[in-house]
Amino acid sequence: MKRAYAALTALVCLLFASGSFADQPYDWQMTLQPAATPIMEEIRWFEHYTLWFIVPITIVVAILLAVVAVKFRAGANPVASKTSHNTAIEVVWTVAPVLILLFFAIPSFNLLTNQLVIPKDPDLTVKVTATQWQWNYEYQGETPIAYDSYLLKDADRAAAGKEDRAIYPRLLAVDNEMVLPVGKTVRFLVTAAPTDVIHAFAMPSFGIKIDAVPGRLNETWAKTEREGLFYGQCSELCGKDHAFMPIAIRVVSEEKYATWLAAAATNVDQANKALMASADAADTSALVAENISK
Repeated sequence: MKRAYAALTALVCLLFASGSFADQPYDWQMTLQPAATPIMEEIRWFEHYTLWFIVPITIVVAILLAVVAVKFRAGANPVASKTSHNTAIEVVWTVAPVLILLFFAIPSFNLLTNQLVIPKDPDLTVKVTATQWQWNYEYQGETPIAYDSYLLKDADRAAAGKEDRAIYPRLLAVDNEMVLPVGKTVRFLVTAAPTDVIHAFAMPSFGIKIDAVPGRLNETWAKTEREGLFYGQCSELCGKDHAFMPIAIRVVSEEKYATWLAAAATNVDQANKALMASADAADTSALVAENISK
């Protein structure tokens, strides 16, 4: 009986697995994507922190508007007040916003500092170049690797082995994902082709959104804390195919990354397919084990 349950669970996981291993938007999403980096954890914390101010302020303002609308309506005050000055009220509405903005400013500046200050001696540097309408990734180091990443067309899904839309969703899946090792500090050098337009490299789960400007090199960084497949998009209006310029990053273990790096030096397509098969199999096995343990 136990074996039959395990087999059934495994079958269900094979059919419906993967969605939990890919960070992507979902229908009626009201919150930020789960954090994959310390920076994104700070962003999520700051969002929740600001709500403790925004919600009470909204309620107080709504109540005051209701009181004013009822108490000072024409029917209750046929003779309008000619009051033009109230020192106490003016002090309150000047000091209160200043204090609120101060409570916003301190954690906000700390977050901006952490985002913009690149850690010393990053483990990996990837140059990201945007053009209409695709991304180019160039790995700098002893084994230089460069390849393009395009939107995956529906007609190419079968050949690429990416027919499962739970893992490889429409308009977000690409032919070649960026591959990064988990737990390593990665510096991104972001730019756009000299004769191109402004784009923006954005990965919500990493807390990254930085412009790719022709002729300018912008820097940002990330240190992922978990493996998975993460999706983003170009976030700067860049032309007619702006909506068809997705970003996909696959984060894997150090061992898998080293294997991929060695293989990608000679054939990026084959290296990506081998890594995809290995990662998808590991994800399914992990989900099966999790469900059996429950």
